[in-house]
Amino acid sequence: MRNDELFAAAVKAAGNSYSKYSGFSVGAALLTADGRLFIGCNIENASYSLTNCAERTAIFKAVSEGCTDFAAIAVAGSSTEDFSKPCFPCGACLQVMSEFCGNDMRIILSDGEYKLSDFLPKRFDEESMK
Repeated sequence: MRNDELFAAAVKAAGNSYSKYSGFSVGAALLTADGRLFIGCNIENASYSLTNCAERTAIFKAVSEGCTDFAAIAVAGSSTEDFSKPCFPCGACLQVMSEFCGNDMRIILSDGEYKLSDFLPKRFDEESMK
């Protein structure tokens, strides 16, 4: 799947966002190594700490269906219908990505392609706990 197609799927997923408190809709499209697509959106709650980001929603959906081998994730976010400004993953999402994805995981944003290691060069992982 091309980057623009994956990003378009993330924009479409943002349409399902439940973001009545922030007004900021986020969608994610997670591509598995075997070509499956899992989408997610941000789901807010009046108690903000119970909110779940789009990226984690997509990853948790995939893992709950037995898939843990990922090729790329696209993220799109906006408080308007304009998704041209990049929406960077938050720290919690980067940490979840680091659990399930290698440092070379492709992250597709409106302004291009990045690797997980661009955002999280040093990560807390299994080795950190030894």
